[in-house]
This record gives sequence, structure tokens and C-alpha cells, in this order.
Amino acid sequence: MNELEQRLQYPLGEQLPEPGHTLEVAPGVRWVRMGLPFVLNHINLWLLRDEIDGVAGWTVVDCGITDDTTRATWEQVFEHELQGLPVLRVVVTHMHPDHIGLAHWLTERWGCRLWISATDYNAARIASQSTTGYGGEAAARFFASHGLTDPEAVAKVRARSNYYASMVPQVPPQYRRLIDGLALSIGGHGWRCIAGYGHAPEHISLYSETLGVMISGDMLLPRISTNISVFDVEPEGNPLPLYLASLTRLRELMPDDVLVLPAHGRPFRGVHERVAQLVAHHQDRLDEVRTACRQAPCSAAELLPVMFKRQLDLHQTTFAMGEAVAHLHALWLAGELRRTTGPDGVHRFAAGAAA
Repeated sequence: MNELEQRLQYPLGEQLPEPGHTLEVAPGVRWVRMGLPFVLNHINLWLLRDEIDGVAGWTVVDCGITDDTTRATWEQVFEHELQGLPVLRVVVTHMHPDHIGLAHWLTERWGCRLWISATDYNAARIASQSTTGYGGEAAARFFASHGLTDPEAVAKVRARSNYYASMVPQVPPQYRRLIDGLALSIGGHGWRCIAGYGHAPEHISLYSETLGVMISGDMLLPRISTNISVFDVEPEGNPLPLYLASLTRLRELMPDDVLVLPAHGRPFRGVHERVAQLVAHHQDRLDEVRTACRQAPCSAAELLPVMFKRQLDLHQTTFAMGEAVAHLHALWLAGELRRTTGPDGVHRFAAGAAA
């Protein structure tokens, strides 16, 4: 456990749910843990005891990616943990593959509805039918324009033309819309939808005041910082200020002792402390970018060793590139940096406002 983590409280200690089984973290709220084929090797999913139109059952929050292992693990959960009751609805916090990947299978398997924000629903449908933001020719050109010119790396990005669709082959044809402030009744408890921005188009976290629980999705994680990236579909995007504003709002809305149920890592308390840590983290990265760009014009690729001190694989490099561009854009669009494009077609950023 690192120094920052030690400032948080972990009520369940080192406990983790066994594969195919659950742990109760609050009355009627059960924790499911699924594997992922990345360095980030797991996702937390949630079962909420529910009743809709007089039918008792469960609400599933987030789904895991589409693969045989995840399906098999869900089948074990269905067999051992549902008490013979059906899944009544599937709530998805946002459109990233580990959250929405199996939504089509779960909704078909149980004949129930997907609940998600409209923005993320449509983003998922587009991404499952294209290579937007995750690989292929457009992504390769975008990263090359920000200095990722190593032929092998660019070729690998270009070859990932089926990256998103491999984990999200389809999205349910219908959905029910979640919006900020919407109140859901789940199992007799009120759950408020809280929209967050910067990580996904319209990420929805869920907060139950009566249970003292927030399902934070990826907006608030205890150990790692949420990825904030610019991708090719929105090449001049500016997600970092949106994310920082969303964190500030979470801190204002949440009591400090709320039990946070994150998508990655362990359930924790200390939301105010964690928000302060994440804000400080991004301010430190912005300071690193400012310093580097004062010394010489920098591309995003040239900032990778400045912002990330560890060796990165391809999966990590694409997210790191998106993060570097996001921090550059936050300063560029605030007028602190100016952007120029060289004869090589690479964008570089230097100290000083644009003329």
C-alpha cells in the first residue's frame, strides 16, 4: 500500500470476492470481481437487491468485457448468488469496454433493459462499429501528429482496428436513459445519478444517501488515477478541466464517510482526501508539462518520459499519449501554451500564448 492509500480507510481490509461469488458490502449490495486481460487485471461489478413491478430480483451495475471467461464467471454468479431470482435491469456507468462489454448478453440472457446515459450509449454504438479512439488508421494518424512516430508503435496502433469491437461486439438495441440528478428506486433505497465528465462522455455514478454508499465507476479510484485522454474522434478535446470540475462536485455532494465502491481497487472511505489527492496529482502533471515546455517546444510523445516514469506497453502507451495530449490541451486552451505544427506534421507546444 502506497503512502496516499494509507490515508484512506478500507472497511473490508484485504478481503476480495472469490471468482463466481460475491461479498456483501452494504445491505442488499454485493461485490463481484471479474478478470481483465490487461495490466489493470480486474473490474469490480455490483449486484443490488431490487424489486420492479412487484417482481423480486437484482440490478447489475457494470458488466465486464465480452469473452468466454467473463460469461462463465457470470454463470457461476447466477448459480450461486442470485437466490433463484432474476436480473431485472443492467445499469452501466459508462461506455468503456470493461463496463459495457457484456451488456448485450446480460440483457438478452435475462430479457431486461440496459440503463445508461444517452451520450455513452451512442458513443458505445459508434465505437462498436468502428475503430474510433482505440486503434486503426485514424488513431495511428492522430498519435503520429502528436509525435508517436516510431514505425513499430504506429504499425501496432494501426493494426488494432478491431480493438473496441473485440470486447464490445454489439450494444443492446434499446436502452433507458440515465441523466444527472435522476432518482432511482432500487430495493427500496433511493439512488441518485451523478454525471461526471472527462473520463467518458457522460459517466454516471450512483449515490444512496440512506445506505451511505456511492458506486463511483471510474470517476474515483483509490489507488490509480482515472485515465483522462484526448482521442482522434475529438482531436482538440479538453477533458481535464471537465474531470477536475467533476471531482470538485463529487467532493461537494458526498459526505466524507461515504463508502465508495470503485470499478478498480477495494471499497474505501475518505472521498474528500482522495479527491484532494487526485487534484494534486493532475496539478503536479500540469507543472511538469509547463516546465518542459518552457525549456523547449514539446510534443505529447516527448512528454511521456516526463509524465510516466515506468516502462509502458502498447496498451499503456496509447492511454499515456491521450493523457499527455489532455494535459497539453488544458494549458494550450487556457492560453498558457502555444501550439505549432512542424514540417514533420507534429504538433509541439511551447510556453507563451498564441500570437
